[in-house]
Amino acid sequence: MSEANPAAFGGQPIVNDAGGGSGPAAGIRDFLAYLRRRPGYLAGYIIVIAMAILGLVAPLLPLHSPVDADAGAYLLPPSWRHPMGTDSAGLDIFSRVLHAPRIDLTIALVSTFWAACLGGAIGAFAGLWDGAGRIKGPVAMLLLRASEIIQAFPVFALALVLVAVLGQGVMSIVIAIGLVNIPLYLRLMRGEALRIRDQGYLEAARIAGANDLYLLSRHVVPNAAAPMLAQMSINTATAVLLAAGLSFIGAGVRAPTPEWGSMIAMGFQNVVTGQWWPSIFPGLALALTVFGLGRIGVSIITWSNPRERSRPSRRAWKAFAGGSV
Repeated sequence: MSEANPAAFGGQPIVNDAGGGSGPAAGIRDFLAYLRRRPGYLAGYIIVIAMAILGLVAPLLPLHSPVDADAGAYLLPPSWRHPMGTDSAGLDIFSRVLHAPRIDLTIALVSTFWAACLGGAIGAFAGLWDGAGRIKGPVAMLLLRASEIIQAFPVFALALVLVAVLGQGVMSIVIAIGLVNIPLYLRLMRGEALRIRDQGYLEAARIAGANDLYLLSRHVVPNAAAPMLAQMSINTATAVLLAAGLSFIGAGVRAPTPEWGSMIAMGFQNVVTGQWWPSIFPGLALALTVFGLGRIGVSIITWSNPRERSRPSRRAWKAFAGGSV
């Protein structure tokens, strides 16, 4: 029995319920058309992509050095030479704000990706093994209890402890943020596996001789892709905040590496004396990035729901109310 045929193990053909043909290319076109009808969601993608591009091309732009201080440029207000002013160390804030996404987004994306891969894989097996056999059932229960123990601790406090144990640095932050997020993906994928494993086509595949790895790769993971992607987008925003929070209290990225959290911390003490720009501009960049990532997550959740996806946009409702359609 060949695995090249999805129906060989009781599988179902993938149906593109968004309309407009089938296949990945058609699905992407439908999703892009959906975003054009929802400018509020599209704005999130534009913001995040713009931040990522700025972080990548910042070293190529004719900017002031983000790490070399100018002793004669102490707390200068915004001007043509320094569009966002300078901080208490004489560093150009505009250059540092543009360089910071290289660190913040890298930490957030890498930590979210490895946490989703590991947590999703463990959760998928835990859901498929729940209540099955003398070994698989207890193992699944043990994995679930371990995730509950991790979730019992405050996320920020646990990340702070892990960074203290692992040592200060970018890699330690990536590992710490990933570890505190693993239970989220474990429980999400476990819930999806529990929902899918009792479906008729999965039972047919199991009776036909499909092993657990085949069931997960062909049925469980594809059906859980949308909620996992939505959770990853939201957790990326949370990871950005966690990285910034750790740097804000001095446990994250070491100065003078440009990072939004450490920049806010350096400028926070000057706000009370009237120098608002060292912390306001990196704070706005951080808030804008988190907002964009949140909109991406909401767009994926809405797209995965056929009822929400087919709901007319505000522009369509206005045209209908005005008698244009």
